[in-house]
Amino acid sequence: MEGNVMVLPFVVAGFISVSGSQAANVFEKKPNVLIILLDDAGYNDFGFMGSPDLETPRIDSLAREGIVCTDAHVSATVSGPSRAGILTGRYQQRFGYECNRGPNSNVYLPVDEETIGSVFQRNGYRTACIGKWHQGDSACFHPNRRGFDYFYGFLSGGRSYFYRPFSHDKPGNRSNLLENDCQQHFGEKYLTDLFGEKSVEFLERTSEPFLLYLAFNAVHTPMEATPEDMARYDGHPRQKLAAMTWAVDRAIGRVVDCLKVQGRLDNTLIFFLSDNGGAHNNMSSNFPYKGFKGNKYEAGHRVPFFVHWGDRLREGGRYDGLVSSLDIFATALAAAGIEETVLHNPCDGVDLMPFLTHVRGDEPHSTLYWRKDQAAAVRDGDYKLIRVEEVGIRLYDLKNDPGETHDLSVDTLKVKSLSCKLDAWEKSLGTPLWTEGKEWNEVTREIHRDLMENRPVRFYTPAQMKKRMCIINK
Repeated sequence: MEGNVMVLPFVVAGFISVSGSQAANVFEKKPNVLIILLDDAGYNDFGFMGSPDLETPRIDSLAREGIVCTDAHVSATVSGPSRAGILTGRYQQRFGYECNRGPNSNVYLPVDEETIGSVFQRNGYRTACIGKWHQGDSACFHPNRRGFDYFYGFLSGGRSYFYRPFSHDKPGNRSNLLENDCQQHFGEKYLTDLFGEKSVEFLERTSEPFLLYLAFNAVHTPMEATPEDMARYDGHPRQKLAAMTWAVDRAIGRVVDCLKVQGRLDNTLIFFLSDNGGAHNNMSSNFPYKGFKGNKYEAGHRVPFFVHWGDRLREGGRYDGLVSSLDIFATALAAAGIEETVLHNPCDGVDLMPFLTHVRGDEPHSTLYWRKDQAAAVRDGDYKLIRVEEVGIRLYDLKNDPGETHDLSVDTLKVKSLSCKLDAWEKSLGTPLWTEGKEWNEVTREIHRDLMENRPVRFYTPAQMKKRMCIINK
């Protein structure tokens, strides 16, 4: 494993000392792939998406040099299954992964599902996963055994951004920070900065074409930032989120600067997105869309998304077609010249490049689907149907009603058409490996009920629901 291999100093120094066109001759001409994934980031929380109060200059610069996809969606509204979809290029419901892990579940991304790491690894790429994994804690699910030569991060779904020796960093805790399979003590460092630092180190010691899956846990709770970043935003109404977002922007900037020095930026295909919509508990903004992380309204699954690939993409471009996070896998394969016929399982995504370069005039997708236990949705053209067990159905025209406030379900023919598409898709899926559980299903139903009725959400967790019920019953 790479983390246990000594790298000769003069080799690293040689890579760092060359720059520009000199460095371009050192590295292979195969395109590199960099996937930058954020956690629980709001649709409107970046400058390039119109944020009026959060600073993201380095991210914005990349977005301006590439193509921003305005109608891009992840395949799940929560982290675990969304990331499984990105890693496999397949609707994760096909292999039974549609909810975050249950409290007693030891099953995660099935070992017979190959990841983008494993495909690129066997095709001559050096692969790395840095950041949050969230695809299983057991040895068989470890990133080093799922196609990634190098891993620096944690296996669980969340942890503190600082070293916590009596909790997350207590030996044996599933949130331990690891380098490959060795626990790391990271002292006074801030985790977001550390992930940027380790990404740069990986790039500096890698001469082969690379695939880097840089999966931040920011801006997921707990809301923690460095004192310096907090001071920068003293008095800001969203101080902690602003400070955490600034740190992410800084870390990404360092990675981009390294690629520039190495002369590899123009030959690196970069994807940027969030794993789901902004959460209700981190002060994120999903303006102008309805909902938030975990539900089937637009703000649950429509995410900030851009693609950057040197002069292959028109600078300052915008693409309004229907895009899925599943397309990352297929687009990276095509760019690397890897045929989809070598895949163990068929991919649900498509190569975006013909659409982003206007070689094709249609859209990557006419229909997209979502399902998490008792809540499901289908988008077909401009129309979207949401179906929640024990609650009901809503139909929206997103072209004329992007805020999903006007129910059109009286149009029984359109409801029947979309319901048939959703039913047919569901018949192609595997049996869920685990479900939300009774308590969370009740909360999910009531959240959707409130959103369907265009009223404020009353509670977000089972504990909040129990408290409210107790107050009502007194």
